Amino acid sequence: MSKEIALTGIKPTGMPHLGNYLGAIKPALALAESYEARFFIADYHSLNTIKNPEDLRNYTYEIAACWLACGLDPEKVLIYRQSDVPETFELTTMIMAFTSKGLMNRAHAYKAQVDQNRAKGKPEDHNVNMGLFTYPVLMAADILLFDANYVPVGKDQVQHIEMAVDIAQAVNRNYKQELLTLPKPFVSESTQVVIGSDGRKMSKSYDNTIPLFIPEKKLKKLCNKIITNSQTVEEPKDPDNCNVFTLYKLFATDAQQAALAARYRAGGMGWGEAKAELFNVLNAKISPMRERYNELMADKSSIDKILSDGGVKARELAAAKIKSLRKVMGFDFL
Repeated sequence: MSKEIALTGIKPTGMPHLGNYLGAIKPALALAESYEARFFIADYHSLNTIKNPEDLRNYTYEIAACWLACGLDPEKVLIYRQSDVPETFELTTMIMAFTSKGLMNRAHAYKAQVDQNRAKGKPEDHNVNMGLFTYPVLMAADILLFDANYVPVGKDQVQHIEMAVDIAQAVNRNYKQELLTLPKPFVSESTQVVIGSDGRKMSKSYDNTIPLFIPEKKLKKLCNKIITNSQTVEEPKDPDNCNVFTLYKLFATDAQQAALAARYRAGGMGWGEAKAELFNVLNAKISPMRERYNELMADKSSIDKILSDGGVKARELAAAKIKSLRKVMGFDFL
């Protein structure tokens, strides 16, 4: 019996950070053990905000190298560039005819931009391009083209999967056939929110991230920038109310956590020592992956081949799906 399909899209907007690693990369790679996993680099989605071609190319390489360094095995899972599968855009055009404008009006990203414009006293559609407005339709095509059963997403992205279901149901209802598989969101309830250097959720929009594969010296510098309170060296400290320890727990063993927590409570340890312990445990975890990442980025030909091979395989699957849809919809006269 064939495995169910889990599909993950990765938008190339710069090097992933620790929050991306724990919240998206690790859980998605773990799914590959139980599902037929397919990963794609959503480069067309990035075009909404990234207009510089060199930046887009570099970000695409960075994303591919990051996932490969973190353990993605192209011999076991499919990885491809969205832009290498033009069938995605044919399906987008097809399902546009079954997507109401009202549905797009409710999309979180569009509504957020409108709210931001209103708050600044600007026209509602300021900085709203059609790529942003129809973003959920392209995402639905990404998913529906490959008959994905599950799509790993954060809670804030469940709406996109619900919209894909709405669109697929409209198509299926019109043609009275189950042409498109109805996907389900895969939300890992165990995934923890990773805090940034300022104590808020780690996010590029807050400028509080720790990029995954920065050099050791930069990693140490960012660890030292994490905000702490003004307690002196001598004072006992609460590990459960500390940004440094909160991050430390995500990467340390139980024994390491217990030992450092005891040092917190005993007093006599400064914040510099706590941050040094965080750096040590982070660097120990990241170093092997960073080495692999640097190798891939130094010789991008291996990335090119992996993505090219993946694109060929993805197009074979996509072409078969489009062929069946064209026949049912009335575009195939042979």
